[in-house]
Amino acid sequence: MADKIAFFLPTRKGSERVKNKNTRTFAGIEGGILRVKIEQLLQVERVGSIVISTNDLETMAVAESFKDHRVKIVERPEHLCLSSTVIEDFINYIPSIIDAEHIFWVHATAPFADIEVLNNALDCYEENVIKNATFDSLLSVTKIQQFLWSKKYNKCINHDRSLVKWPRTQDLDPLYEINHAFYINSKENYYRYHDRIGEFPFLYELDKIHSFDIDWEEDFTMAEMMYRQLCF
Repeated sequence: MADKIAFFLPTRKGSERVKNKNTRTFAGIEGGILRVKIEQLLQVERVGSIVISTNDLETMAVAESFKDHRVKIVERPEHLCLSSTVIEDFINYIPSIIDAEHIFWVHATAPFADIEVLNNALDCYEENVIKNATFDSLLSVTKIQQFLWSKKYNKCINHDRSLVKWPRTQDLDPLYEINHAFYINSKENYYRYHDRIGEFPFLYELDKIHSFDIDWEEDFTMAEMMYRQLCF
């Protein structure tokens, strides 16, 4: 399986909401969340390569410091590194730099999606997509089973208040937040659908801790406290 699947880890310079979020010191770790993520990926033996797509020199330096043949740095074209870059253009570029049959897209900003999570996700993908073809891709999500109100429509969007105004939360229809911890899809599907998921993704549920995403400065601070406390 190792030669058939590759990790894909993108970063870019000039992060706007959290300055240098991928490489700045994190919980005392030089190289930051990028070093944390690469260390996690290198422990997943079933994946043969880690393709790091970036235009950031600091990212390149951290990646090169591992001196591991599985870590491959691919310099990303500048037009695909802009805040104005259309995500579909970037998605269409990805299979052109991946040799493997399957692409396991991960983010450094999800430091708690650790080796156990990654291996379990691979198990699910192999069983439900490759072997049985019940689904065609895998998507990490967080289950939401709370009262969700739409300001636009002035109503709850996950239950009918004309039937029961306040049902038990466990009786609400669950919704699933795409948490961006990872996506697994075949290279063939990237070309077919021009997307990082297929038409029938397996929803891989993560809890709040393992799905925690660093998107804002306060997230970075909270993640450091969590990382130290949980001894990841």
